[in-house]
Order: sequence, then structure tokens, then C-alpha cells
Amino acid sequence: MNRLYAYLRLYANFSTVMKMTEKKRIGSKVQKKHDDIKTPYQRLLESSYVSEAQKERLTRLYKALDLFHLRQKITACQRKLFSLQKKKNVKNKNLEETVWNF
Repeated sequence: MNRLYAYLRLYANFSTVMKMTEKKRIGSKVQKKHDDIKTPYQRLLESSYVSEAQKERLTRLYKALDLFHLRQKITACQRKLFSLQKKKNVKNKNLEETVWNF
């Protein structure tokens, strides 16, 4: 479980995200405005609050990562977790299908 969370932390910080910058209610409708699509990593590099040493460390980490293989490791950990759960409880057959179809 800890390994899965470690992989997910890396994956989430180096995957692209649409950040909402504004949300207005106009009558019964909600209008949302989004910033450009960037990774949290890219947003940190643009920030003036992060030191240059931290930016260099993040850049080294980013260059060392392969998101495709990281995603494969996440999927393998999830499958192992579900196989352990299946041994305990056979009732939730559709649970695994629901998770893999996200």
C-alpha cells in the first residue's frame, strides 16, 4: 500500500492538470475559467516562492521519471491489492471492473 501511494504521489505531481482560476454563477448556470494545462511540477518551476535548489532537485527527479512505466507500476500495485481483497471477499466482483474503467 505504501509503494502504491509513493507511485501515485509522483504520478500526480508530474501529470497534466487543468487548474480552475475562476468560477461565476450566472443565474442557474456556472461559468468556469481554467488556466493553461500544466503539471504541478511546471507550476512550481514558474513560482517565485520555490528556491533554485529545490527547482533543480525537482528537475532531476522529473528527468529520471518515465510516466508510462510509473503508470504500469501503479496498475500492478492496484491489481495486487485487488487480488488480496478478492481472496477475502468474493462478493465485490464488479468493483475491480469499475476501477479499471476510469
